[in-house]
Amino acid sequence: MNVRISLPDGSVREFSTGVKGIEIAKSISEGLARNALAIEVNGEIRDLERPITTDASVKILTWNDAGGKYAFWHSSAHLMAEALEALYPGVKFGIGPPIENGFYYDVDLGDRPFGDDDLAAVEAKMKELAKTENRYARREVSKAEALDYFKKKNDPYKIELISDLQDGTITFYQQGNFVDLCKGPHIPHTGFIKAIKLLNVAGAYWRGNEKNKMLTRIYGITFPKQKELDDYLTLLEEAKKRDHRKLGKELELFTFSEKVGLGLPLWLPKGTILRERLEQFMRRAQVKAGYDPVVTPHIGSKALYVTSGHYEKYGKDSFQPIHTPDENEEFLLKPMNCPHHCEIYKSKPRSYRDLPIRLAEFGTVYRYEQSGELHGLTRVRGFTQDDAHIFCRPDQVKEEFIKVIDLVLHVFNSLGFENYTAQVSLRDPANKEKYIGADELWDRAEREIQEAADERGLKTVAVRGEAAFYGPKLDFMVKDALGRSWQLGTIQVDYQLPQRFELEYVGADNQRHRPVMIHRAPFGSLERFVAVLIEHCAGNFPLWLSPEQVAVLPISERFNDYATVVLNTLKDLDIRGFVDDRDEKIGRKIRDAEVKKIPYMLIVGEREAAEKAVSVRRHGQGDKGSLSLTDFVSSFRLEAASPI
Repeated sequence: MNVRISLPDGSVREFSTGVKGIEIAKSISEGLARNALAIEVNGEIRDLERPITTDASVKILTWNDAGGKYAFWHSSAHLMAEALEALYPGVKFGIGPPIENGFYYDVDLGDRPFGDDDLAAVEAKMKELAKTENRYARREVSKAEALDYFKKKNDPYKIELISDLQDGTITFYQQGNFVDLCKGPHIPHTGFIKAIKLLNVAGAYWRGNEKNKMLTRIYGITFPKQKELDDYLTLLEEAKKRDHRKLGKELELFTFSEKVGLGLPLWLPKGTILRERLEQFMRRAQVKAGYDPVVTPHIGSKALYVTSGHYEKYGKDSFQPIHTPDENEEFLLKPMNCPHHCEIYKSKPRSYRDLPIRLAEFGTVYRYEQSGELHGLTRVRGFTQDDAHIFCRPDQVKEEFIKVIDLVLHVFNSLGFENYTAQVSLRDPANKEKYIGADELWDRAEREIQEAADERGLKTVAVRGEAAFYGPKLDFMVKDALGRSWQLGTIQVDYQLPQRFELEYVGADNQRHRPVMIHRAPFGSLERFVAVLIEHCAGNFPLWLSPEQVAVLPISERFNDYATVVLNTLKDLDIRGFVDDRDEKIGRKIRDAEVKKIPYMLIVGEREAAEKAVSVRRHGQGDKGSLSLTDFVSSFRLEAASPI
């Protein structure tokens, strides 16, 4: 009996039932087989040695595939665990997943201290073990056998994980003498791992619960070639220079205060200007696109979020309910804007002629992220979304979706994000209980998103399991100047909330119908977007966006008055700047302005004052010569023109 295997090039081949991925790879080419790390079978990543017993769509995964890297780094986490067990007998293991770049493992070393200085020894042991080329061998075990094994090892973390698993679904993986609870997948053997670097050590509560024990989290990254590791480490050094937390402090954009609360950013004056410029940019774009602005409260009745389904799905990740003197009243800090917008839509009768209705709000929402998950502006507890909800007829969905795609692409192009991929985030068909709504509505929404993306010629990749609980979405994965991928911008089609809120419009047939909702946020959140923008441009913002566009630098205090005249002239023309009237030499003032990444430095002295001129210097480019103030303003305004 044979199985039919469909390959990425569209060809179909027949193999004996039970064929292994490595055998399929060899049938294609010996070169592919040598580089094969794993196999994708009907969208599931598996080991190359697992038999295939039914007809399937198959892709052989190498280091050039995201799935290949996933298996490689997952296997590297196991290799690190093997090294730790060899060096620290009795160590207990939590979880060790692959991440976007590399992997980590949460471990309990008991009373042993462990810090960055200990990483070199573990790294050396990993290299030694990798050379043995031990196979990653998969074995199915019963729940009783799995519990018995880890009870003998006295590992409470694995025992807890096994307790949550169903009998018949549990697998072990072994390489050398190391055995771990794991569902896979893994690469064929440890010898593929040639270059290893353990990066840092952090603390992490077991299962992210602050009531549990703090474990030691060890981060690392591996590559199949040393040069790739060297290139990555160079990139890492550049990323440190661009870290938005570092630049945010140096450029005086934002800060945090423990007294205010973890994960609640405070925007400083310069950061507020940056933020407001982004808001103005988006507001103008939205007006042109036919959106109406709305404002909703920072809190809402708990009943609102019960109706929407957000409380059931996200209640544990929200701040606890706010109780009032009325024992029947409960409020929540707003975790989402969409339920409020549903109520605005419902505030009066709607006709089919009114649709589409586009409601937009810069709405601040609050989510209770675990303290260990907080990270600068990219992961916070309070953030502002450039949120909008479009209520439209079913026949308008594709047209409206395409218009939103155009708006998102305009934002990216205006801010220099030129490398992006559109991810079609779909429901996980094997785990439908995570979602709400009928299958036919989900199928329709997923089809409409893909058709809209195709019509706009977007490069897309479909990912199952990444949909919102109420509908599929199009997520934009943007690569920054360093080639790192960020999720910015999202568009979602939603047939569910209109049903839950009983939204209606009167159709041309004089009957009542349900509108469709499109959720969209081109920035995503202002906080995250600003963080990515800072790192993308290394703090060198486009001139129209820069908080301080000009520094007027008098060469001595004798010319402070003229410098003030220059600044006031610029301010009257909405050009943002300041006078550096410190008692410092001009060289020091220039250096400080360069460090602050001020786009233009206008140096003024005796000749400039006499001629009503300025000596112009551009950040990172040097002197641009002397111009009359009038000519400088003309050229400046051309360069600083806002994209809208």
